[in-house]
Amino acid sequence: MNTPSRQTGGTVTAEADLATRVGRVDWAGVTDEVNAHGCALTPRLIGPAECADLSALYEEAGRFRSTVDMARYRFGSGQYRYFDSPFPEPVRQLRQAFYPRLLPIARDWAAKLGRSAPWPDTLDEWLEMCHAAGQTKPTPILLRYRQGDWNALHRDLYGDLVFPLQVVIGLDEPGVDHTGGEFLMVEQRPRAQSRGTSTLLRQGHGLVFTTRDRPVESARGWSAAPVRHGVSTVRSGIRHTLGLVFHDAA
Repeated sequence: MNTPSRQTGGTVTAEADLATRVGRVDWAGVTDEVNAHGCALTPRLIGPAECADLSALYEEAGRFRSTVDMARYRFGSGQYRYFDSPFPEPVRQLRQAFYPRLLPIARDWAAKLGRSAPWPDTLDEWLEMCHAAGQTKPTPILLRYRQGDWNALHRDLYGDLVFPLQVVIGLDEPGVDHTGGEFLMVEQRPRAQSRGTSTLLRQGHGLVFTTRDRPVESARGWSAAPVRHGVSTVRSGIRHTLGLVFHDAA
């Protein structure tokens, strides 16, 4: 199924900085959708030229701390690169802008599941906690898929300290730059069959989704439903995405 969304269409105002664009998102609607489905689309946040600039960074190897060949590790097929610090300014701004918007959802989920909510009010404070715990490696990621590439279902945990939501932003236009390559999620529901979700991620739009699990209500109360995500096979062309994870890696 395609993920439903109240965020459709939308244009990017050139003079609006990235924090302003993220702030204009209907966060009440995103919260409702994430609670219902484990993921939610945003309107277009980045214009085509900005997307092209971010995609082009993939060729600048010096900006990244490591490159992962997915086939080598049996993660699928394709390649991705972890940004090194300092990040390109759009990556830094987006990570900073999303964190406080996602924080209320994270704290609400922790309360429903009876878990601690260790996340402070700012991303910088949270990353300091990660670093103190030995999670010091930056996690913003640029992914590239060519024809025949795909990403196996997985969860991005990286250590004991985990932020329960993350964001992926499409940098190429489906049907123009590539076909296939849908974003996939599979949720293991308590005492039920797993549920799958497929989302076509348009250029410049973001998808908020759960990192490892989400609260699901039943007659017995709230329980955690594990969720994994991946990417379907790219049929043609090339697909770039920007991934924003809000905890660093050990």
